[in-house]
Amino acid sequence: MRNAARQVMNNRSRIYKRAFEERGHKHGISHFVTPSLRHITPSQRRRLTRVKHTWKTGDRYYKLAHTHYGNAKFWWVIAWYNRRPTEAHVKLGDVIYIPHSLEDVLRFLGI
Repeated sequence: MRNAARQVMNNRSRIYKRAFEERGHKHGISHFVTPSLRHITPSQRRRLTRVKHTWKTGDRYYKLAHTHYGNAKFWWVIAWYNRRPTEAHVKLGDVIYIPHSLEDVLRFLGI
């Protein structure tokens, strides 16, 4: 039921018309709308405590999330907060910040 609240759209784009017809979907195809995360405001950012972390060999977002939040599935919060979507966007010696509390971050995002 994790997708129960997600919006669904009917894609009838002319760009895909031929592909739809080849697959027997003459009236388009329904799919979930891609969610997007907005960035928090400067005011919200100031209200968060954050932990400074210098990136080192072996670091992974999921490991940091497990250490700081007790749950590796929130790795994306660290990536999102630092505007570095993957570990490939972080180099050895870079400083990133881990926002706390997780509950406040999720509330700011409306999650």
